Amino acid sequence: MESLYLLVPLSVALIFGAIWVFFKASDDGQFDDLEGPALRILQDDDKA
Repeated sequence: MESLYLLVPLSVALIFGAIWVFFKASDDGQFDDLEGPALRILQDDDKA
């Protein structure tokens, strides 16, 4: 039972940390263009 006093606040802090990282990445533009890099590999840029 005593371990719950440590694990519950630790898990809540971990969840808030994960949410903070997600929103920070979203604000920095990490998820703006999800299709561009996938389509860029299909383009043939090699010229003979």
